[in-house]
Amino acid sequence: MKKELLMASALASTLGVASVAEAVTSTMSGHHNIGVKGSNLESSAQDTTSVVENAAFSVSLSEVTDGGITISTGFMLANESVNAGTNTGAITLTFTDGSKLDVFNAGSAAASHDVSVPSGAGEQGVTVTTSNSASNSIDFMGGSTELGVEWHSAADFMADGLKVGASWSTDNGAAAGASTKIESHWGLGATYVTTAGDSTVTIGAGLAETSYGDSGTQPTSEEGGMHIGASVVTGDLTVAAGYGDGDDIRYESTDTDREVQQTVTKVGLSYVSGDITMKVGYASGTAKDGTVGTAGTTDDSLESTSASVQYAVASGVTATLGYVDVDSQDDGSNETSGGSSWYLGANLAF
Repeated sequence: MKKELLMASALASTLGVASVAEAVTSTMSGHHNIGVKGSNLESSAQDTTSVVENAAFSVSLSEVTDGGITISTGFMLANESVNAGTNTGAITLTFTDGSKLDVFNAGSAAASHDVSVPSGAGEQGVTVTTSNSASNSIDFMGGSTELGVEWHSAADFMADGLKVGASWSTDNGAAAGASTKIESHWGLGATYVTTAGDSTVTIGAGLAETSYGDSGTQPTSEEGGMHIGASVVTGDLTVAAGYGDGDDIRYESTDTDREVQQTVTKVGLSYVSGDITMKVGYASGTAKDGTVGTAGTTDDSLESTSASVQYAVASGVTATLGYVDVDSQDDGSNETSGGSSWYLGANLAF
């Protein structure tokens, strides 16, 4: 019996050492938002109020090879099935010179280099009619697939303050169905950071193009375009603006996908005073949309003005008061899906 206990102890110790030696480094992060959202919609004669609650929990994994290359990836805790459609984590290889390569779910290099433009924080929001194709995102172009790679240069690439990137992806070889399907994608992006007096200036730009296939009518224009933006940080004040222009293929439903020509302009500022952060943002998008194979002729537009005040209550705990007003026009005329919304709540993050 004594011998059996010794053997069992030795086996347990061996397995314990092996598991430690083979384990990668892991970190966890997440947040939990809870609050009250109010809406005053043009489509409703009565204001509505509801409780809003959402949470996120993610795990990051990484390890360094003997050659100094860092291999990393990540996933959401609720993402038990990789094929469930919610997995967005690529495998990332970080090389000793500081450059990186994302493999699978890599995304678009154009989107990776858009400048962040401040807007109101919080869970407030207004959902406009699905037939309005206008966007408030400057990187609306450049859809990609899971079968892709994205390369990120090291800092100070060819010039101080410059970083660049490139991405490419392809389809899985299946024939296009009744709706449009991505066949290939490429994207380029660059970010340049410099100083001007007491200010830090960041300029970002991206260019992307995506080819689509369809078993019926081909799009008159492939998806693609460009965006450019800049931000200036002076002490506690940040001012930023961005602009995007190009063509988009918008998935609506089988046989009713839309091809869209659009432009988007965004401006915003944020100011930090002690434990208080104030943000204001404005975004305007205009679009012409039509069924796939038909260039758009009627105008859609989407304008949003947002503001928020956040207070750091304690470490990791932030109280937020936010507001947004949305104006929506579909096919050249006002429609009733616009309105305003406010939010009061707290965010607990770790």
